[in-house]
Amino acid sequence: MTAMRVDAKVVMLGKESVGKTSLVERYVHRRFLVGPYQNTIGAAFVAKALNVGDEVVTLGIWDTAGSERYEAMSRIYYRGARAAIVCYDLTDSSSFGRARFWVKELQNCEEHCKIYLCGTKSDLIEADRSMRQVDYHDVQDFADEIGAQHFETSSKTGKNVDEVFQKVAEDFSSCALEFMQEDMGVDLGQKKDSYFDNCCHN
Repeated sequence: MTAMRVDAKVVMLGKESVGKTSLVERYVHRRFLVGPYQNTIGAAFVAKALNVGDEVVTLGIWDTAGSERYEAMSRIYYRGARAAIVCYDLTDSSSFGRARFWVKELQNCEEHCKIYLCGTKSDLIEADRSMRQVDYHDVQDFADEIGAQHFETSSKTGKNVDEVFQKVAEDFSSCALEFMQEDMGVDLGQKKDSYFDNCCHN
């Protein structure tokens, strides 16, 4: 079997049981697996090709273990990542604290990696609003502060799952195109923000 070429390395980060694997399963295999669940050990890898305009972008997705005991191992997997989808559980306030930890780690160790904040299990709070433990506006304020995209998703219903990965691919494609144009000495007319400049020169 011929190995699939990967254009962009994407890493899934977040506390254990927030639903990182379910997010990947829904996106790649179009399915939602009902428990009991087994925590990821180390990391799992899958590649997925998707269309961005006239181009095809292949994302190499690393689904990392969320347990703190695998923390050092997770650092290995996010090295050189173009994007990080940092997940938190909308029904677990401590998971957002953990998401903040991973953002800080990325800022310190992979400053050119673009961050996407991803709230999971939105179907639970849509069924019962009292289950929400993480305020939408608090997360959006944090996203604005760090220059990140913010999504609330449900792996069970599929809500916003495709949108997260599509945005990752679009951002990568846009960044890669800008780099190619700059490398060829083309005057872009207007400069994109420094976040994308840094991403492209990683």
